[in-house]
Amino acid sequence: MRKILFGVSATTLALLYGLLVLILLIVFELVGIPLIIALIASAIALLIQFLISPFLTDLTQRWFYRTKFNAEIPDYLRAFIEQVCRENNMKYPRMGYIDDGAPNAFTYGHTKNNARVVLTRGIFELLTEDEVKAVVAHELGHAVHYDMLLMTVAELVPMVLYGIARGLLNSTTASSKSDSDDSSSAAVQAGVAALAYILYLVSQYLVLWFSRTREYFADEFAVEVTRDPEALSRALIQIGFGLSTHADTRSNKEKKRGMSVNSVNAMGIFDSKASKSLVINCFVDGEIDKAHIKNAMKWELWNTWAKWYELNSTHPLISKRLQAIDKLAPKYGRAPFVQFDLQKPESYLDDFFREIGISIAPILAFLAAAAVGAVFYASQNMEKMWISAVLLILSAVLALFKYSFTHPSKEYHEATVAGLLAEPKVSGVRSIPCELKGTIIGRGDPGCIFNEDYVIEDDTGIIFLDYNQPLFLLNKIFAIFKSKQNLDRNAVIRGWYRRSPVPYVEIYTMEVGGKTKKVFTYGLNKVLRWLYLILAVAALAATFVLL
Repeated sequence: MRKILFGVSATTLALLYGLLVLILLIVFELVGIPLIIALIASAIALLIQFLISPFLTDLTQRWFYRTKFNAEIPDYLRAFIEQVCRENNMKYPRMGYIDDGAPNAFTYGHTKNNARVVLTRGIFELLTEDEVKAVVAHELGHAVHYDMLLMTVAELVPMVLYGIARGLLNSTTASSKSDSDDSSSAAVQAGVAALAYILYLVSQYLVLWFSRTREYFADEFAVEVTRDPEALSRALIQIGFGLSTHADTRSNKEKKRGMSVNSVNAMGIFDSKASKSLVINCFVDGEIDKAHIKNAMKWELWNTWAKWYELNSTHPLISKRLQAIDKLAPKYGRAPFVQFDLQKPESYLDDFFREIGISIAPILAFLAAAAVGAVFYASQNMEKMWISAVLLILSAVLALFKYSFTHPSKEYHEATVAGLLAEPKVSGVRSIPCELKGTIIGRGDPGCIFNEDYVIEDDTGIIFLDYNQPLFLLNKIFAIFKSKQNLDRNAVIRGWYRRSPVPYVEIYTMEVGGKTKKVFTYGLNKVLRWLYLILAVAALAATFVLL
């Protein structure tokens, strides 16, 4: 594994820095030393940021997440970590614990010898000991593979390329205003700026691919040190999808809630996106029902949006990680945990393009209105300005249609987390009106005192709740002064279920303790779109009056 990891890492970094050296040579010939000095200064600034960022993150974790470091952890986990560290010539990591029921885990630091691993209470309430060890092993894998350092080295390339593009573009703009401008030189600079920007985009996607690849290797490391691929698969299903893979989850949860902080003060599993997931009870008569797991995998393996989201994500789709782990199972004498054998009933590509069209149509109509209006104004052809006004009306109508599509009728049908997750035809654009009843178990960003979002648990699982008032300040006031009082309380949530790629419910109303809290973003956005239509119609009327 390590030879392959080294080869992939060396090849990717060589390709990234090859692109960077190519553009630097061109820029050096074109503009000489000044820009190069600026880029070197940027690289030094990034290095300084890398050196101090773990210490700043420590402060952030303490102040804003109430993270407790260096507390006592369960004996089984401490013994496991010590064994992994000993086998990989690694110092024992600094462990952090966040007292929040939403599951989350992450690693940061410089190298494997000063890594921090932060985990939430939700990890221990959802997972068995073997699953916790598999999750922690995944995080330790990032440290052993020097992922924090290598990702910083990789991310330097797009940053520098973007700086080159902006620097050359600004230089071209400034020189074009000068009487002594050499138009030929300005054109060359503009061309190199365009090339640098294209390479910046290419390098961004290379870095994202690099990050996803290292997630696979961290999974493989976890399987290697635990010799239990099924444990990691179960953990991924529970935290990534949230499917409960053991029947005693709830009794374990109640028991573990009674544990002292000192006894579970350093454990964890996934990144912040993974915390915005759900946990579905996939047990029937005491046995795992693999059909529930396969239903959860349908959206990721069938829906075209999933591929788009993954392309722009630092993490692979959970379903693909499960399939990769299953390929390792025979090596350890295990059968694959779940084999996805469902047949796709239809193509989802048409839905993908239809939803993209619905999303961008209002913007395209507005741009067309602005372009037509500018042309007619410049040519003094004012009698045709009504065409621009008609296009504005079209843009407003399309905006209203888009909003009715993204927020369908407020007939919220009672739903469960399990039922929502099994729906493959959903995205960030297409939603399902729903009503969920359950208990709010934690914040959307576990432990963060400035986060207004929640995680709710019903009888079938947990899911992220997006609470979003129209004003940023209102959200933060709610988070600081009101949010905590709703934790560990029963709630009724009405809103729209989406997936992008994380499953979540956009809150419209939240009923807790007999009081109903309403989110006014939906109403305000609808009013603004109607106002846009009224103004567009008024603009059309004005063109005829003036003519």
